[in-house]
Amino acid sequence: MKPLERLRLEKAAADCGFELTPALLDDGGLELRSAQFPEAIVVRVDGAGFSISASAVMLLEASGNGVIMAADLGQLYATLQRASAIARTMPNRVADQFRREKQCLPQSTDAERLVVQRVGQDLFRRALFDYWDGRCCVTGLAIPSLLRASHIKPWAKCESDDERLDVFNGLLLAPHVDALFDCGWISFTDQGCLLVSEALPPSAMAQLGVSSSWIVHNLKSTHMPYLTFHRKNQFRKSL
Repeated sequence: MKPLERLRLEKAAADCGFELTPALLDDGGLELRSAQFPEAIVVRVDGAGFSISASAVMLLEASGNGVIMAADLGQLYATLQRASAIARTMPNRVADQFRREKQCLPQSTDAERLVVQRVGQDLFRRALFDYWDGRCCVTGLAIPSLLRASHIKPWAKCESDDERLDVFNGLLLAPHVDALFDCGWISFTDQGCLLVSEALPPSAMAQLGVSSSWIVHNLKSTHMPYLTFHRKNQFRKSL
């Protein structure tokens, strides 16, 4: 690997959340790591582009050989940013952080327990912003103050902190989509396709801007149990 190539890769790594000093491997690949998670990414120069592999398959939306190709630095940045976001929010990782933080907080009164709950909700919101790249996963809206961290399986119905703070139990939604989803007027299939309750009149759909083209992309198998719960228990079947 040429010095300039390594310099560019090291800057990309630092910019995308891999803040530890990269290690040059024997085969010329550069191993990227972070103190925030144990998984690693390896980037190799491949012609004019880059090949990217990961120690955990779920960090990359890769083909059968587990490798993603990036044609240029722009694609490399996008891939690394996505991989680091997934690594920071993998199952139980947010819940583990919450458990560490609440050990330092008093919980003897209702007011104090409410503060602890808000800490968890703030962690969950930040994790969803990370995972969904700061955009509504249905409409693409990217105004942070308008976006809602929506639980698929409601907070009150979760059986543990692991469920409450599982990033795969959440969708980042625009306000009107959140209201419709939270109250069960809409839901989504395991493929992310929109389901609209028969209880929602067509006129109301038009007024709310509900579109049959709404779809949630990039759903994982770990979203499926929560979506199944939502369709079974939250989705309005009829009037």
